[in-house]
Amino acid sequence: MKDELIYCCKLRDESPTPEVTAELLTAMEYDFSTWQDRLETIAFHTLYFENQAEAEEAAEKIKSLLETWDSLEVKITAVENFTMKKEDWAEAWKKYFNVLHISERLIVKPSWLDYNAASRQTVVEIDPGMSFGTGQHATTAYCLKMIDKLSCITGTDSFLDAGCGSGILSIAAAKLGFKKIDAFDIDPEAVRIAAENLEKNSIAKEQVIPQVSDVAKFKPISGGYDLVAANILGHILCKNSEHIISFVKPGGKLILAGILSEDFEETATEFCEKGMRLQDSFTEKEWTSGLFEKA
Repeated sequence: MKDELIYCCKLRDESPTPEVTAELLTAMEYDFSTWQDRLETIAFHTLYFENQAEAEEAAEKIKSLLETWDSLEVKITAVENFTMKKEDWAEAWKKYFNVLHISERLIVKPSWLDYNAASRQTVVEIDPGMSFGTGQHATTAYCLKMIDKLSCITGTDSFLDAGCGSGILSIAAAKLGFKKIDAFDIDPEAVRIAAENLEKNSIAKEQVIPQVSDVAKFKPISGGYDLVAANILGHILCKNSEHIISFVKPGGKLILAGILSEDFEETATEFCEKGMRLQDSFTEKEWTSGLFEKA
């Protein structure tokens, strides 16, 4: 029996924010996955096709766009085509994902790995997909740590997941006791995957219903949320700062992530000048995230 093949086009991405490349590929409606080498600070985007002609056509199209992408600080240093057996791919990518200990009580794991949780531990099960958010990235991990920490504060009951990606933050919030949870993402595919992940984690549909929305058009609940996590690219945060602040109730908390370290001071100033107070920040390599409180 002839082996079934997957035809691939791989991009080596040395951009400061490989998420921008991922957004461009999503807009072009490619099926792809992204893997980041955190030691080398590079990313690889692999596009998948059913035949060789489509894969080669995609490679040529992307090469023709590289000069245009330069203005977005997208730096693709190599484009190559290759094939692999479907059964090989089904197992190959799993080696990059392990059980993550976010805190003493919050654990994130993929479905194919077993984990014997202690009685006080909460386990979030997430499989990687096209949407952003498996807990591997520094910005997602910071959001999870803050959700875990703030869930212990009496009266912190409502949560907004702005730019929900895989739904990992909403799942963690639900399992850690938040009662009212809303979630949105501009990408319909991300919203679909988030809904699937919520169901896999036995989160009731009536508790969290992720929706497709642009951050500028999202309508929050009356009075705002106790905690808002906005894991969105920095320039989008600044552009929509006033509207994002309106999501937070007075005295509530706002987690801002997805910000390049070189841009964090400017972003923090933008939000602080509009009534937020910076309470905590964390930097890992090129990324800085922060926790703010609304006056």
